[in-house]
Amino acid sequence: MGPTGVGKTDISVDLANHFGCEIISADSRQFYREMKTGTAVPSDAQLNTIKHHFIRFLPVDSYYSSSLFERDVLNLLPELFMRKNVVIMAGGSGMYIDAVCHGIDDIPDVEQEIRIRYNAMYLESGIEGLRRALKLMDPEHYNKVDLKNHKRIIRALEICESTGRPYSSFLHSGKRERDFRIIKIGLSREREELYQRINLRVDRMVEEGLEKEAAELYGFKSHNALNTVGYREFFDFFDGRISKDKAIELIKRNSRRYAKRQLTWWAKDKEINWFHPDQKDEILKFAADSISGQVL
Repeated sequence: MGPTGVGKTDISVDLANHFGCEIISADSRQFYREMKTGTAVPSDAQLNTIKHHFIRFLPVDSYYSSSLFERDVLNLLPELFMRKNVVIMAGGSGMYIDAVCHGIDDIPDVEQEIRIRYNAMYLESGIEGLRRALKLMDPEHYNKVDLKNHKRIIRALEICESTGRPYSSFLHSGKRERDFRIIKIGLSREREELYQRINLRVDRMVEEGLEKEAAELYGFKSHNALNTVGYREFFDFFDGRISKDKAIELIKRNSRRYAKRQLTWWAKDKEINWFHPDQKDEILKFAADSISGQVL
């Protein structure tokens, strides 16, 4: 795991090659078939070298969640463990990673129309409108949720409306037991180095056709999958709200902010063993020693 742009894909492929195993993607935006350039999916060469799961397997207008990901990964793992006793999971979506490692609340699915309506509320009233709605519908969760994260607020509102119950009533505490051992490896870089890589990656995405990809997906912009850095900024450009140069500048800025939020998410997890991506030999040795039981 690690922030966007840190170098997870290359290290995960190296690990999978070393152990002769397969990779489960835990990047929630790489799940969608039509979102290739803007989500930095592994290259065709990497995908042909190592079997990846959960890459571009869903249409962009479909519903998916961390709880469904937990279910699908747990159903797949026994098959993978029959072939090899090691599986690599790699990605930057902290909630999806935690769902597989620790379990997630059994929260029901919601209708797409409800999701679209709250996304429309966000566009019309901003995050303050979402906050007011959540305070009325679930004051307990309002006092706990990150009030700067509109996606988390929208998710809570969706559940409140769909079920007629407060979102907080579905939440449980404690980890679920797993029948496999988990070794957590985090990748990090110095801030300036990471930010430079993010900026360069955005430039590369633009050169490779991100604007064209976003234009092809414009008709789906109300769907949750497209509420994503790299796409929503170009949608604003298409709508005439900002210039193209400003859209690219905002993609870089918002990608850097996303990386910062990812690191904040993992800061509380003391099970993560952190390395610089250039420490490939050390990472391979740590993984091998951990699997063999030499590191406990």
